[in-house]
Formats: sequence, C-alpha cells, structure tokens
Amino acid sequence: MISTAMRGSAEQAWVAEMKMTDIDFLIIGATKSATTWLQKSLQADPNVFMPGPELHFFSREYHRGEDWYLSRFSEATDGQLIGEKSNSYLEDAQAAARISRSLPHAKLVVQLRNPIDRAYSDYCMLYRRGEVGRDIDRYLDPEKPQTARFIGAGEYYHHLQIYFELFPAEQILVTLYETIKTEPERQLETVRTFIGLEPDKSASFMRPKVKDKTTPMLNPRMRRVLRPVKPLVAPMRGNNLFQKVHGALASEMRYEPLPAHLRDALIEYYKSDVEALSRMLGRDLSGWLRSPTMGFSA
Repeated sequence: MISTAMRGSAEQAWVAEMKMTDIDFLIIGATKSATTWLQKSLQADPNVFMPGPELHFFSREYHRGEDWYLSRFSEATDGQLIGEKSNSYLEDAQAAARISRSLPHAKLVVQLRNPIDRAYSDYCMLYRRGEVGRDIDRYLDPEKPQTARFIGAGEYYHHLQIYFELFPAEQILVTLYETIKTEPERQLETVRTFIGLEPDKSASFMRPKVKDKTTPMLNPRMRRVLRPVKPLVAPMRGNNLFQKVHGALASEMRYEPLPAHLRDALIEYYKSDVEALSRMLGRDLSGWLRSPTMGFSA
C-alpha cells in the first residue's frame, strides 16, 4: 500500500512534469444537453483520459490554482488525449477569458439543446433533488427573478460569442443534443474526429440514459428531510439493505408539465438569441421556436 506521503510526492512529481499545454480539449456545456453521455462515451476509449467529476476550475474553483487543477489528471498516461468536462464554463464569461489565457490551444466542444427543453429539464432535475417546488411558473417564467439559473443558461448566442471572440472558429465544435437522439454514433464520431482521435466506427459509446417519471425515486420532500445524512449513507449505496430500503421508499416521479403559456413566453424570450445563434453557426435552429418534444435527460 502506498503511504500518504509517498502518494503526495508522486502527485507533486506529476504536477511538476505536467503543463497546462498538455490539456487537449474541454467540453464546456451546455447543462442538461447530454454532455455526461458524451464524456462517458469518450472515457470508454483507452486513448482518452478525462477525470470523473466536473472540475469547474476555470469558473468556481480558480482560487485553487493550476497545481490543483493539473493534479486532477494524475492518472493520465503517455499518449492519451487529455480533457475535461465542466458545463459551468459556457455560462461564465470570466471562465472563457481564463481558458483563453491558460489553454489557448485547446479544442472546445459545445453541445447545445433546445433552450426551452433545457430549462424544463433543469427544473425537473432540481425538483427530483428536492431543491425547487412544484410552482413551475416561479422558476420558468422569464419575467420572474427566480429564473436566473434556468433561463440564463439557455442564452447560447450571448455565451458563445465571447468564445468565438477569444478562440479561432476551427477550435470550437458546436453539436446538438437533438442529433444524439437520432444518430448517437455519428455525433460521437464527429466529436472524436474533432479532438484528434482516429476514426473508429466500432468505438463503444454509452447508450443515452433516460430519466423519466417511471424511474422510482425518493419524493422531493423526503429528499429534503434526508439531505443532512446523505454523506453518511453514500458508502452504503451498493449494500443490499440500502437497496431494499430505497426500493420501499421510492416511487414514480410526477413532474408538473410545462404549461402552454410558459412555453409561449420562453419562445418569445429566446427568439432573438436563437436567431442570432442561427446566423453565427450558419444553421437553421428555427425548430427550437416551435413545439419541440422532450427527450432524454443526461
């Protein structure tokens, strides 16, 4: 067994050897656009190394310093492409500036989703966690102050124009969530080619994960009650007793549907941003301003 001191020395040696220029690519968002699916699909390739959790270094954890950031890649091996995923980067103008200074060479992958579906999916995720209530208007009405997280994240043109000002267009790949639902293999191959992997039609990828109301979960009220003890029971998740107790308490989730008046308000709110984004990318995104169907969440 490696002692703590030895492990610390090894990590320090790696940090001393590794440089920011060794980071090849970043997946920068958007939230609730299946970027976790994309990360796990790339991690299935032994030629790629990406740390598991989102690091949020250039947005929320910048105060930790570059040595901390580089230490997150300590398990990478020679010859691997090195990257990470942090969805908060897309929404943070300060993160964009920091990335351009520290990783001017890095390739950036942006995965976007219909901003209305994205906002609703984000609401459903936080509702599952017990962090928001059932009053969906309170969170998704663009005229209300509580919507900052849900609505602002979908202003893609506003966020992306900063990146296109800081990076050459050839270093930015913009993909769409909607393509994953119909052609996941093609979507993955597009990203693989962009970051520099050899074409491989047989490359394994994670099947899109579906989270819907049929998935048994603890109800939001119970989640709020149990939140203080969550760290204590986390190590027991694989335990048979834990699974039995969870199964007895869990039930089918029921989400407040997105009302027509809210969808119409969101369509109106996002209209100018979507039209500007369409011109920027040279793509017809007008379908986002109609009545899109909900897909899987990731």
